[in-house]
Amino acid sequence: MTTQTRADPVSQQTGKDYKAGAETGVATRNKLNNDEGKISIAQGVVQKIAGMACREMSGVHSMGTGGSRAFGAIRERIPGSSGPNVAQGVGVEVGETQTAIDLDIVVEYGVSVAELGRSIQRNVKTSIERMTGLEVVEVNVNVDDVNLPDTGDEPEQTRVT
Repeated sequence: MTTQTRADPVSQQTGKDYKAGAETGVATRNKLNNDEGKISIAQGVVQKIAGMACREMSGVHSMGTGGSRAFGAIRERIPGSSGPNVAQGVGVEVGETQTAIDLDIVVEYGVSVAELGRSIQRNVKTSIERMTGLEVVEVNVNVDDVNLPDTGDEPEQTRVT
């Protein structure tokens, strides 16, 4: 008997073997397909949920890589813009029943990166699964920078006068 893999980008990425939407040997309930029809979740919806869930965490200063943060800062200053982009720094892959999330963050100085990362993973996974019904197979947190405390604009003192 051969097992056919489903055309689901998340299952192909993680290398798991899927049969009709369930991991081989493990039965899962599909909340998005039923007798009344099919529910599909757009990639942008998952991005926004993940971005909001990540930003809720104390210790996250901002999200995105250096270039996207700079572009976002310029975009926010343009009159009539829609404000901050909550999906900035969030990459997602959405399949029929599963999703994988990549987050790029800047942490506050002094915060435990490992603990913050685990907290973000839990919060993002819980939020997405609760709101969409998609199974979150992984949440990757990439720490791109550390925000240092503002030292003020005081001029440096020299040793000699």
